[in-house]
Amino acid sequence: MITFQNLDISHRIKDKRAIAAWIKETIQVEGKTCKDLAVVLCSDSYLRELNQKYLKHNTLTDVITFSYSENPRMISGDLIISIERVQDNAKNLKVYLAEELNRVIIHGVLHLCGYDDKTTEQKLEIRAKEDSYLRKLIV
Repeated sequence: MITFQNLDISHRIKDKRAIAAWIKETIQVEGKTCKDLAVVLCSDSYLRELNQKYLKHNTLTDVITFSYSENPRMISGDLIISIERVQDNAKNLKVYLAEELNRVIIHGVLHLCGYDDKTTEQKLEIRAKEDSYLRKLIV
């Protein structure tokens, strides 16, 4: 099951059914099963607090993921997304907010599927995956 939540902001994701179906399809294509996934929108300050508390990073970021599954084939976790970071990214990249939000969502999903982005090679791989899955989204 995929749920969408807002914590301390008012932004709402449009076309939740289409986004949820797209996420599930992505997870299936990656050879995994979606059990429970929460897509949570919040503010910069809320995400920074989580980043400091759980990851020991004192930086702003657009998304952090928490996996709760012990089975590597099962996706169960949270995508915590700062809508303020996504808005700034969209403005700087000159793309629509919804487009950037979808990229950040799929980026987080790919992290839960086991992809990383610490090295240049990993960043190129995850970006190519993002682009491929974004082309499959129909909203």
